[in-house]
Amino acid sequence: MTKKNQDTYARQIAMLSKVSETVTSNLYLEDILRLIVTVTAEVMNSKICSLMLLDEKTGTLILRATQSMSETYNKKLPLKLGEGVAGKSALENKPIMVYDIEKCPEYKYKDIAKKEGLKSLLSVPMSIKGKVIGVLNSYTPKPRKFTKNEVDILMTVANQAAMAIENAELIVKTKLIQDELVTRKFVEKAKGILMRDLGLGEEEAFRKIQRQSMDSRRSMREIAEAIILMEDMKLKGKGR
Repeated sequence: MTKKNQDTYARQIAMLSKVSETVTSNLYLEDILRLIVTVTAEVMNSKICSLMLLDEKTGTLILRATQSMSETYNKKLPLKLGEGVAGKSALENKPIMVYDIEKCPEYKYKDIAKKEGLKSLLSVPMSIKGKVIGVLNSYTPKPRKFTKNEVDILMTVANQAAMAIENAELIVKTKLIQDELVTRKFVEKAKGILMRDLGLGEEEAFRKIQRQSMDSRRSMREIAEAIILMEDMKLKGKGR
């Protein structure tokens, strides 16, 4: 292995290590994605590295992160699944290489590519358990035939990025479930107070909390907490 190849290999290993650390960090998802494209662009010698996520409701790929400072590129419109090179990579769940963007009939934004000096493109799908959730793109400023090692590197990064997104979604879902359980606990306690103090049935007590929530434009949890707080204040007052 030549000195140049050794250096390249060392940089790639360092990049994958940094990406792995980023994926398991406590950073917000947007920060994780931004770090991934920044590190990837550096190691792949990309002019632009971008990450697009699939919106399942609209069936479109939306740009979510890039290290590019180009306002023109960053305002690119979403791609439909199967549309353009990135859309095709997502639809077919496989890497797609383009040696010359200007001569590629499937590439959608040749005007932007020409303006930004983008020549070659490697798009790889981001997938979790065979389900594609997005695409990672690497653009070069000079025509380039991507090696198998470069494709493997970008695929590894794409899979790690997909893992980070899945973990972030699981954390959000877990928090929502926890919040819901806490809210139910407060509402149940507030219902009991209303049933005892106002002689209401269980459903009537729930509807009263619900109406107050709607009328005041506050959450049911906030209303329930207020009822519980008032009850605690009354009990403390009696204890004096």
